[in-house]
Amino acid sequence: MSVIRSLLDTDLYKFTTSYAYSKLFPRAHGEFEFVDRSNGDYPDGFDILLKKEIEKMSTLSLSQGEENFIRQQMPYLPPTYIDFLKGFRFDPSEVDIRLEDKKLHINAKGLLYRVTLWETPILATVSELFFREMGKYPDRKYMEEAAIEKAMRMKEHDITFSLFGMRRRFSFEVEDRVTELLKQHAGESLYGTSNVYMAYKHNLSVSGTHPHEWVQFHGSIYGYKMANYMSMEDWINVFDGDLGTVLTDTYTTDVFLRNFSKKHAALFTSLRHDSGDPFVFIDKVIRRYEELRINPKMKYLVFSDSLNVDKAIEIKNYCNNRIGSTFGIGTNLTNDVSSKIKSMNIVMKLFRCKMTAKEEWQECVKLSDVEGKHTGSEREIMLVKATLGL
Repeated sequence: MSVIRSLLDTDLYKFTTSYAYSKLFPRAHGEFEFVDRSNGDYPDGFDILLKKEIEKMSTLSLSQGEENFIRQQMPYLPPTYIDFLKGFRFDPSEVDIRLEDKKLHINAKGLLYRVTLWETPILATVSELFFREMGKYPDRKYMEEAAIEKAMRMKEHDITFSLFGMRRRFSFEVEDRVTELLKQHAGESLYGTSNVYMAYKHNLSVSGTHPHEWVQFHGSIYGYKMANYMSMEDWINVFDGDLGTVLTDTYTTDVFLRNFSKKHAALFTSLRHDSGDPFVFIDKVIRRYEELRINPKMKYLVFSDSLNVDKAIEIKNYCNNRIGSTFGIGTNLTNDVSSKIKSMNIVMKLFRCKMTAKEEWQECVKLSDVEGKHTGSEREIMLVKATLGL
């Protein structure tokens, strides 16, 4: 059985970002690179197995039921883009996979509106294949009891959360079962899931935000001082008020808040925290809203950085009635399958882009609120820091 079995088995932000590129930057090219933050070793032949899975993805196409679901549940995607998805096929020639000295190297290169769609399926496939090849299997009793306990605790503490667990899930089956258990036991605390296929299968809301790559692209094209501002302007131009959550930490939250204008603070409903101290973040954001004369109680924060239930409860209590809070919990739900199995720490980031095929490649970097999450060359990171006064 293939790891990726549906075109919809991906995170919502892949479709929304793909559409945004197709509308505003249809000739732009991008190159994504795989990063294993743990620098782990992979077994011999892993690259061959991964290539076979990537080849199988070229046969995926949108079913009539899936198309109907997108039209009904994702009205911010226009008919023209849904028609594109109906004809879309993954092209394995866009992906280069190598195994050198047990280290895995993956590059995906091509038109951005297409190549962006590789990111989350590749990560989910690497994770599932790795555990399978290492002979790791979920402890079903442990996994189900853990999922039910977390669901009930979040319901008890009135925590609104979405499942953000596709990219580093243990397997398709585990995410499927965990989604089912959360729906059964979390009640209205479960807002939805970022995985479009799981939302379709389990009749849940689709939830998601925009990704770092959107801001990284704007940094390369418009310059780092204008990146946050222009990425928000363009997102508004594309979605006209829908999908109103924005990431703050592509070039550090401090820089973002300097760029955060009254207009954007009014138009975007929420800010997403994805790195650094969440409690410091809460205070900084509330202070900025107050400076802009916007009532923070009318806004909310989305937390998605390495969350578990205890951390979510603590953050919600700290927000108190000062600002709303909601949570995107991923790996802690879709890869908590045994006390003996540790989840992978893998990402796939945009490293280069260009506006047309004929132009020179521009580097793309990400400066998180913690050093360990920076991506890009050391030279370009130093340039960004100098430009932004960091």
